[in-house]
Parts: sequence; C-alpha cells; structure tokens
Amino acid sequence: MLNQPRRAQQLVVLSGKGGTGKTSLCAAFAHLANQNSLSAIFVDADVDAANLSLVLRPNQSETHEFWGGSLAEITPHLCTGCGACESVCRYDAALPDPHSLGKYAIDPIACDGCAACVYACPEEAIRMVQQQEGNWFHSQTAYGELFHAELFPGRENSGKLVTLVKQQARLRAEESHLPLMVVDGPPGIGCPVISACAGADLGLVVTEPSLAGLHDLKRVFGTLQHFHVPVLVCINKADLYPEGARQIREFAEEQGVEIAGEIPFDESVPQAMLAGLPINEMFPKSPAAQAAAQTWAATMARMMDLQVNR
Repeated sequence: MLNQPRRAQQLVVLSGKGGTGKTSLCAAFAHLANQNSLSAIFVDADVDAANLSLVLRPNQSETHEFWGGSLAEITPHLCTGCGACESVCRYDAALPDPHSLGKYAIDPIACDGCAACVYACPEEAIRMVQQQEGNWFHSQTAYGELFHAELFPGRENSGKLVTLVKQQARLRAEESHLPLMVVDGPPGIGCPVISACAGADLGLVVTEPSLAGLHDLKRVFGTLQHFHVPVLVCINKADLYPEGARQIREFAEEQGVEIAGEIPFDESVPQAMLAGLPINEMFPKSPAAQAAAQTWAATMARMMDLQVNR
C-alpha cells in the first residue's frame, strides 16, 4: 500500500486509440483499490466519449457547467448590412441573413471565435458571447469518488475541460488526504492527452499486439517521455497475436520500459462490461481478472518506488 504522501500520486492510463481496454482496466483498478483498502480518487479524462461512469455506476453529487470559448453574435437592429464582417471572416461564418433582408448573421458552427468581425464592424453590432460547451460532475461510486465530464457534440476545448476536471479531483484528493489519483485518459496524443499527462507521476500505456498497436504505443511513449513521465506497458489480448506481443516486448526492452502485465483474450470482459461491472468484481477468477490484478500489483509497486525515490 502506498504511504500517505504530501499530495496524491497520479497514475494516468493511456492508449494510442480507443477500444484497447483502457477503461476496462481502470474499472478493474477501481475495484482492486477498494478491495485493498486503498483510498483512491478516479478521473475520467476522456471527455469526448466518457464511459468509465458506465462501469462504476456513479451517483452524481455535483453538476457544474463548463463554459469555454466565445462565438460572434450580431445584434440585428444594429446591423446595417455593410458586409464588413463578411469581408474579414476567414471562416465564411459571416453571411447574409436568409431570414432578414439586408442584414448579416453568424453561422455558429463555422465561427472560430477569432473576433475579427467585432473589430471590423463600424456599427459595433457584433459582440463575443461565451458558450457553454459541456458539464462536469463530482460523483460517488462503490469504489471511491469519481470526477468526470461530458463535452457537448461538436464543441472544442476538450483539453481545457480535462485540465478543469483533473484540477478539481486533485483539490479533492488533497482535501481528503487521499494517496492515489487514477486518471482514465483519452486516446491518442492530442491536446486532451497532454492535459491528462500534466502532473502525472506514472503513465500506464495499454496496447494491443499488432503493428498498429506497436505504432500507437511508440507515439504515446514519445509523448510521456517528452513530459518526463515514467512509463509502464500493459499488453491487452496478448495471446491473440504472439508475434505482435513479442515485438512490443522487444520495444519495451530497448527503451528500458517494464511490462506491467499481459492480459489474455477473455470473453468474460465484454460480459462484465455489458453488466456494468468491473471484471474483477463479476468474474474474479477469470484469466483476465487475474492478469488485471497482477498488472495492478506491478503498477502499485512502481508507484511506491517512485514515491520513495522522489
């Protein structure tokens, strides 16, 4: 068990793409932490497609609005139809209003929020209006507290929302003197992933035994390495393509990265997901559950080493 640190140790679980089993493993970790009496706080940082809550079955105790960027908006009675906004808009968002002859309107989907039209309008008929882009939640689960969020479809600023959710979870962990924060990160290597990696003490990359899996692993490893975050690797469905698993092991050995676990293909996993339960709770003796428990043990051992050597 981790000693009580000054701040919560942060474990971020990442993958190069969606569908590698990252969230299933995080759900197993939630159950295992609870079983081992390790008070942890959990974060679903995949705000574009949050689904850790589908397995942890949270009861929402707090709901908060997330306000992101601003979009241009024309006040119709002030618009003289001069077209200055259309001439400066690089995104073709300022267009003649089809519902009001001689006026202009802003297409909110095309608008990038650059505000060029605001400065160009001689009548000061355009203003920037901040937009609600999603919600974030603080919830209670049977395994611990969960911070999660939902970005509205088509909205941007997912990295900003990830940062906000992580910040709230960190503050809560410090307030409650919790030793561990587990972050179910978004897939890929974009802005949301960079936000999820901020402040992480250890990154666990979940990959699959394939050429695409190895390629994605290298990309995520490079991202974590850039931010000086130590890395562990977990190979999911490791027995489906032994040659692919071997190539991942070779890459990990070349980079001096430990393989924390190899989880076999197990039909118990989708059954548990359909039931909305962690695999280690529903099928504790299944091969996947036992491998997840070994991965958890190896990950926590590495976390303890990092804490001792800090």
